Amino acid sequence: MGKKIALIGASGKIGSKIAAELLQRGHTVTGIARNPDKVSVAGVTAVKADYTDPAAMAAALKGHDAVVSAASFIPGQAEQLIASIRGSAVKRFLMVGGAASLQTEAGGKKIIDTIELPEAWKAPVMEGIRTLGLLRNVADVDWTFFSPAVQIGPGERTGKFRLDGEVVVKDAAGVSKISYDDYAIAMVDELEQGKYIKSRFTIGY
Repeated sequence: MGKKIALIGASGKIGSKIAAELLQRGHTVTGIARNPDKVSVAGVTAVKADYTDPAAMAAALKGHDAVVSAASFIPGQAEQLIASIRGSAVKRFLMVGGAASLQTEAGGKKIIDTIELPEAWKAPVMEGIRTLGLLRNVADVDWTFFSPAVQIGPGERTGKFRLDGEVVVKDAAGVSKISYDDYAIAMVDELEQGKYIKSRFTIGY
């Protein structure tokens, strides 16, 4: 039985892939975007809303079975996003996270402590880490924070990948990568199966 899903950031590279995967599996998708004209996936109902306005966003989310956020991290806005979810009364929330807070190996350093970020990336990356920290203290929402591999981009839809919790997933060559399409498969799997409620998980080949 298909569910009604609200997808924040449906016009983006990852969001559009998640929208297509949801539709393919029989779910109904409301695509929520600052610019609804940019929501290009056929079959998605586009709605204008922005989580910097929690009241308007909560109203747009109301009545859905779950919310998925594929929106970019906006520095200083994590509280507004969480307020939007709480205000909507939707209990299930899944989020496209970042990889920077993953451990390089079990019990090891976090990726953020081992790399030098370009200046333009620092604020959004740190907001992603801060958002996960805030979610870990949210008890009244069934949240999931899904960190991609270190490298995510266009590629094949293979359906073959590995998952982990806090540790980055690398291939035999030590590379952590995933395609948008395979990431979308795993996101919708989690939506349907709920194996990582109130926790973070990650993906890679």
